Order: sequence, then structure tokens, then C-alpha cells
Amino acid sequence: MRGDWLFPTEIRFGAGRVEELGDLCLELGITRPLIVTDRGLAATPIFEQARRAAGRPEVLAQAFTEVQENPTGGNVEAEVAAFRAARADEVVALGGGSAIDCAKAVALVAGAGGPLWRFAWPDHEAAGRERGAWPVIAVPTTAGTGAEVEPSAIITDASRPAKRAILHPDMRPRLVIADPALTVGLPPHLTAATGMDALSHNLEALCVPSYHPMADAIAIAGIGLVGRWLPAALAEPGNLEARGHMMAAAIMGATAFGKGLGAMHALSHAIGALTGHHHGLTNAVLMPFVLTYNRAAVARPASSLAEALKLEGDPFWAVHQWVLDLRRRSGIPATLGALGVERRDFAAIAALAADDVCAGTNPVPVNADALRSILEAAA
Repeated sequence: MRGDWLFPTEIRFGAGRVEELGDLCLELGITRPLIVTDRGLAATPIFEQARRAAGRPEVLAQAFTEVQENPTGGNVEAEVAAFRAARADEVVALGGGSAIDCAKAVALVAGAGGPLWRFAWPDHEAAGRERGAWPVIAVPTTAGTGAEVEPSAIITDASRPAKRAILHPDMRPRLVIADPALTVGLPPHLTAATGMDALSHNLEALCVPSYHPMADAIAIAGIGLVGRWLPAALAEPGNLEARGHMMAAAIMGATAFGKGLGAMHALSHAIGALTGHHHGLTNAVLMPFVLTYNRAAVARPASSLAEALKLEGDPFWAVHQWVLDLRRRSGIPATLGALGVERRDFAAIAALAADDVCAGTNPVPVNADALRSILEAAA
């Protein structure tokens, strides 16, 4: 399992390829990379491995290790200051989706200057024509978000609070090192949550009602990989084949959701902003309930998926049961109540989700009342 891919960006895929980091910096003309990661990962051997791999006589690698789980605008500002103080000329984004999103936002603001929020949806188009982002090399250590191939980032605006989409074409990392060996030490609950996040991206993208046969084909294949290999990664944490397929499925999900997402992500963003719950976990809990809400509009993608997965019976309910079975086997809680999300917060969550960028591409139109009905079903 090894390859060099240019889809949707340049990807060096394979176990052990993090060791190429320093050489790749030199290939891009980079001599002062800033490794951006979170405090937890900075305390692991993965961080030291990446920092050692980045080191060359011609390359001075420095680090910022204060990214929080749901990065805020304040996080980005602090890292931009660190980037400038280090006189860095590139960002190495090391970690899961939070670290990678934060690193991409840092590279954008450090290069373009000015405030972060002018790049936030829905008022981002004028700022999107600006140029100047520093290059990013993304090194994911989870197989879930696919943030390593996206030209966007989700950053929490603590003043609202709300998760906001930061969008700019130059945010897509210049190069990705997708090394599945870096995910081997991921705890089982994070392997499950991030794996279900990869599933949510592929599944919601498939259900978005716009014509994009390439994205749909990728999404169906990605769903199949998750179904086959997530249980294997959980049962055998050191199984590099399973870890590799899951990392590929995560990249496929982020490639597919260029066509959009839906209520699952709108609600998860809102829950994360208000309660701090892990994004992949909330996606996994909400998944069957959003599917049920969208049932009338997803007959065609459900039929295609049921055929690909060789499921029998009514296509929609067969897919629905497949999701429930995979969720149960992965140890995902069945309800929001099991996560500690309380009914008293549903109105605030639904109102915030209704204004989320993902709500607009849900297969069935949603407003705050509709989104609250999904929360009630998932309670």
C-alpha cells in the first residue's frame, strides 16, 4: 500500500513516509517550517518522530503545540504571532482535523494579513480573491476528517459561540503525507469516532441532491472501505492494511463532500460549539436519525449504496440497518442523551445549526424547527 497521488492534491501515501518530511520541505524550498499541533500529540513519540524527520542541516523546524480540540479564533491569532516570531516560511500541520484546520487558518492569516473572520462563510467571497497564504504540508494522525485535502477550516468564534467555516482556495495543503502508521496508537474510542466521521462525510456527500457522478462514485467506494476496515482497525489496532484503508476512506470523504454535506454536520457543528463534544462522535450518533428525516429524498443514493454493499430488502432500510450495525460494533452510543447532551439545549443547538453552511445542502430543506425534531428523535 504505497503511492504518489495528485487527487485532489499531491499526496504521499504509505507507512513510514513521514520520514520524507525534511526532504519534501527542501523540494518546496522551505527552510523554516513551523510544526503546528496540539498539546496531547506533542507529548507522544509521533511529535518527536515528525520533528526529527523534518530536521535537516538546511532546515530549522520549530513548533507550536497549543492547539485546542475545537480551535478558536484566539488560537489562530496566537499561532500567527508564533509563526511570525519564528520567521517561518511554511506550516506543517500535524494531528487530527482540529490541528490541521487551525494550521491552515494560520498559514492563511499569516500570509494574507488582516482579521480571520473576513474569510468566514457566507461573507468570504471578496477575501477569497486575495492571495498570500503560506504553504502547508499536512500530516494527519487520524483517519476521519480529511482536513488534509480541503480548502477550508472549521474555527470556533468564541464570541457567539459558533463554529464558522473559513474558506479560501489557497488553504488546501500543498502536499499531504498520509502515513497510516501514525494512526496505529490511536485509542479505540478515537479510532471509532474518527472512522465514523469518515463515513459521515462519504454518506452525506452521496445524499446531497446535486449532479456530481465523480463525487458519488468516490463516496460509495469510501463507504465500502469504512464498512470493511473500521471493524478490523478496532479489532487489530496494529493492522496497517486496515489503518491504510481507513486513511484513504477519510481522504475520499473530504474529496466527495466538495458537493456539500447536510443536517448531520450542521447539528454536529452546533453541538461542538456549545458543548465541546467530539465532532466525529456526534456525527455518528446523529447519522441514523438524519437519514430517517431525509428518507423521502434519498431513495436513489440509498439504492446505489445498497447495491454496492450487496444489501438485501428495501434499499433505504437496509442501508439504515447497516449504519446501525456498524455504529453498534464500533461502540458508538445510541443517543444524544448518552453523550450528556440535554433537551434544554436543543433550541439553542437547532437555531445555531440552521445558520450553518452545511444546512443549505441537506436533501430535505431544514429550518430550526426541523433540526430540533431530529434532535428530539435522537434524544
